Amino acid sequence: MSKGAGKARPRRRRFLRVALVVFGAGVVALLGLFAVAWAMTPIPESTQAAATAQGSVIYYRDGRTVLAKQGVNRRAVALDKVPRHLRNAVIAAENRSFYQDQGVSLRGTARAVWSTVSGRQLQGGSTITQQMVRNYYSGLSQERSAVRKLKEIMISLKVDRSKSKDWVLEQYLNTIYFGRGAHGVQAAADAYFRKDVSDLTLSEGAYLATVIQQPTRFADPRGDDLAAARSRWSWVVGGMVTTGAITPAEAAKAGFPKLKKPRDVFEPEGQEGYMLDQVMAELRRRGYTDEDVNQGGLKIVSTFDKKLMEAAERAVTSVLPEDTPKKVRTGLAAVDPATGEVAAFYGGRDYDANKFDNAFSAEVPAGSTFKAYVLAAALENGLGLGTRVEGNSPMRVASAPEAIPNSGGASYGRVDLVRAMRHSVNTAFVDLGQKVGLDKVTEAAEAAGIPVDQLTPHQAAPTLPLGVASVSAVQNASGFAVFAADGVHRRAHVIRSITGTEGKLKITEKGERVFSERTAADVTYALTQVVTGGTGTAARLHDRPAAGKTGTTDESASAWFTGFTPQLSVAVDMFRDDNKPVVVGGAAQSGGQYPAQIWRAFMAEAMAGKPVETFPEPSSHGHSAPSTDDTPGHWGDPEVGTGDPGHWGDPVPEEPASPTPDEPTAPAPDEPDVPDPGRPTAPPPPDEPTVPAPDDPEPGPGDGTGDGTGTGTGTGTGTGGGSGDGTGVESTGQAAVPVG
Repeated sequence: MSKGAGKARPRRRRFLRVALVVFGAGVVALLGLFAVAWAMTPIPESTQAAATAQGSVIYYRDGRTVLAKQGVNRRAVALDKVPRHLRNAVIAAENRSFYQDQGVSLRGTARAVWSTVSGRQLQGGSTITQQMVRNYYSGLSQERSAVRKLKEIMISLKVDRSKSKDWVLEQYLNTIYFGRGAHGVQAAADAYFRKDVSDLTLSEGAYLATVIQQPTRFADPRGDDLAAARSRWSWVVGGMVTTGAITPAEAAKAGFPKLKKPRDVFEPEGQEGYMLDQVMAELRRRGYTDEDVNQGGLKIVSTFDKKLMEAAERAVTSVLPEDTPKKVRTGLAAVDPATGEVAAFYGGRDYDANKFDNAFSAEVPAGSTFKAYVLAAALENGLGLGTRVEGNSPMRVASAPEAIPNSGGASYGRVDLVRAMRHSVNTAFVDLGQKVGLDKVTEAAEAAGIPVDQLTPHQAAPTLPLGVASVSAVQNASGFAVFAADGVHRRAHVIRSITGTEGKLKITEKGERVFSERTAADVTYALTQVVTGGTGTAARLHDRPAAGKTGTTDESASAWFTGFTPQLSVAVDMFRDDNKPVVVGGAAQSGGQYPAQIWRAFMAEAMAGKPVETFPEPSSHGHSAPSTDDTPGHWGDPEVGTGDPGHWGDPVPEEPASPTPDEPTAPAPDEPDVPDPGRPTAPPPPDEPTVPAPDDPEPGPGDGTGDGTGTGTGTGTGTGGGSGDGTGVESTGQAAVPVG
């Protein structure tokens, strides 16, 4: 042995000792770091919002027919509802040692760490537990970093020690993305096969396991992508044989499944967009946020009846001619008097073109439909149907800058309130508003559900009773529903129930009595006369009684028919955005024309098969006993009906007779009198009747509606070409004088 060789051995031994010490120190350090990391990495207490988020489903009123889906497409499902063959397919595809490993794969983890350090894109090595941890718990992102990977490993190990394998698999199947916008296995079963997950076949379950690896590529595979999908599917089925989940014979029987065509991204069609907007608006009013809806998994049952929604659209489109100008807009709203539920509405022709709907959002002057609220105010304040008011035209009121005319300038002399309603006598209702007090009229309309902020700008105007205040179709239908509900108001709403994690919330409107039953019955009786023999005969139903009122503002800026049966209250309005006259087929529209025809078309379909219910009899307050003769003051007056208030009469519509110059024109005393069925009187002499204003109104901003001019302190504006300016009292809105 050489002397040099002898010296080399001790050096090697020292090197080995040093290396062992260093290695040992490194191991100890790694173990220490691992211990520290283990202690400092608890299982997160919260989950990622996106991991458990479930979109909400909105249904029609039957609670079964889907109207729309909002938010994340996920429906969580318990593991025992997932077929065993599907579970086994996922395990074969993603982690064949799932039930044996400790939540992590050392080989796969080493491969993933090397991929992260080297920057090379190698095959992933995460177990099902690791994937679940990454997608489920908060505090972990999808970024590729060594720190994130270490946290993932620590949490996965702890989850495997503290949770059952079945729990892990259930969370995984409910959080993983399967393509086609489907999060979770239940949504995926519907997206690919239109099935509940529990009904999937072995082949279909194997395909869902296949798409987990490449959900975008395999969502709707064609060409090379389809070949790749078939290859991957065969590999999954083969893996199920390898793991013993199925036999070779079962695998041989399995065939590549037929995929359903992907659904288009939800795009509202027809009235769907308008319905969805209203449901979302009401959810917000009830305290639900967009996040609650998009991630809370709510089941929302709307009040909308699918068949009635279709009937509403059909009524509008079938009645109006094809050449109806596009700027002419039509709204329809149907409210259930017993519940306040909006059963149907028509929001417009094209949601994509105009999302501002005609039934809820559009507010236009109510015209003579407002007279129903004026009559209710009078009856609530001690007057009766036999009260006689001034029906001559024109009429001067101290606070009005111009005389107020009747439609066509017709004069009716002293008329009772039934006759005034039947023929929509403007001056009679202006006189009635002065007798009762415009504050009482405002209170009555507000009690019926018309928002006070839509009334206050006009509450001092003598023409308030003629409908210068603007309302929506839903508001007017809800207001008339009060009369159908015997004087009880229930707020209009579009949601029946909301079911979430805290249980089911049923939406009910208890209702508030705002008018007496007698008032409701008497208003209803007067409104039936409009349909049977007044301005609204085009709305008459052949098989049942109906009550309603036409409304037409000056220059036909808006035209209405609002009416009801005991079961349903419906409002139809027509208007233009530019407030120009509503002209269809060359004719300016009134409420008794297309609006009444649309109302009848809808109601005929909506009431088909429904029991025929009658209205309550009117009170005898202010009336004589029923009779069939022609004596003034009797229900048998041919202008009022047949003499049988239970059948509501069916007279031929009457036109005002030619006025005679020697009939009385001066107003009679204010106290109620027996109804006078006399013919319309001649226009009054130059000094027309003047009704003094009850109080001097406070100065206010000018306001006018229509083509006329209002007055007011400062500068006012009006719709439909009207304007108000100058100084003086608040505008009367004189321009919006209804014509029917």
